[in-house]
Amino acid sequence: MSSENPERRLALVNSVQVRIATSEGHVRRANGFFETCVIFVDVSMDWGARMRRREFVAILAVTATCPQALRAQQSATPVIGYLGSESANLSEGRLNAFLEGLNEAGYVESKNVAIEYRWAHGQNDRLPALAADLVRRRVALIVTIGSTPAALAAKAATTTIPVVFQVGADPVKVGLVASLARPGGNVTGVTNLNVELGSKRLELLHELMPMAKSVGLLVNPTSPHLTESSTVDLQAVAHKLGLQLHILHASTEHDLDTVFATLHEVKASALVIGPDAFFISRSEQLGALTVRHAIPAITLYREFAAAGGLMSYGGSAKDADRRAGIYAGRVLKGERPAELPVQQTTKVELVINLKTAKALGIYVPPGLSARADELIE
Repeated sequence: MSSENPERRLALVNSVQVRIATSEGHVRRANGFFETCVIFVDVSMDWGARMRRREFVAILAVTATCPQALRAQQSATPVIGYLGSESANLSEGRLNAFLEGLNEAGYVESKNVAIEYRWAHGQNDRLPALAADLVRRRVALIVTIGSTPAALAAKAATTTIPVVFQVGADPVKVGLVASLARPGGNVTGVTNLNVELGSKRLELLHELMPMAKSVGLLVNPTSPHLTESSTVDLQAVAHKLGLQLHILHASTEHDLDTVFATLHEVKASALVIGPDAFFISRSEQLGALTVRHAIPAITLYREFAAAGGLMSYGGSAKDADRRAGIYAGRVLKGERPAELPVQQTTKVELVINLKTAKALGIYVPPGLSARADELIE
């Protein structure tokens, strides 16, 4: 074994020096222990003529008990598997809110709980394999925040490991739980029903732009459940309002530039951005793009309006993510997901960027301004 191996422990068994070395490549993140160990005798010592029998037996005893000792240490520290659709840097705000809730429940990362992260980096087709990997690692719990595809992948990967989600979709409609009051199975979590608010976003946009006849809807084709739900709901509202709805697809950074070029080609007057993790994690980028292309747009969260987007309307992501953290803590303490009702956040925020409205030549009626939770000037 190389002398550079980072984790070695020394123990004296009678007069025999024994080194307990952990195997590299099996490090669990942040919990300070490893999966396997190796026992070997330091032959550099002066053994004399021959090793006494009782010393050899002592070495064998340590060898036999080492794996059990490590497993005992592991069992004392639960490991959460965190499955994310995006990357760590794009999910920092949501992750921090989740960790805040986990702390409220009595669990602090690197102290009394470990977290193994798996990121799909915007590629939803990777989620099933990442979820299966967490199941093979035998984590105590799988958590998914802000991603319906990630939650569905976790549910499909296991029927025994508890799963806690935070989604914007109706968890019953997309097949995550049997009912909100009685989830059943091994899955529960929190929803802010942001997908269900899509129709209201289109109505708000129409209220600001009553003369508009053509509107775009941006969806992610790699999130089929969200795409179908958003499209069906908004097509019905668009028909009622006398609007032509153009469905636009994007699942990569390059696609976003193409979308705004297409909006001009079809002469769409405004844009509704769908509730998908890919778009949510790029709220600021999308806000800047709508300013650059002079497109009035609305989506879920305040970050979009703060970055220059015209409006945002939706439930609080931070509150929902924090609640998911609290639920994760309760499950770690032994509560069964089947008996934890799915929580619904009820607070909805309307944010209007008056500076952007003025730049676009859009008049904001006093009645709509009065209904806004925040006006950015």
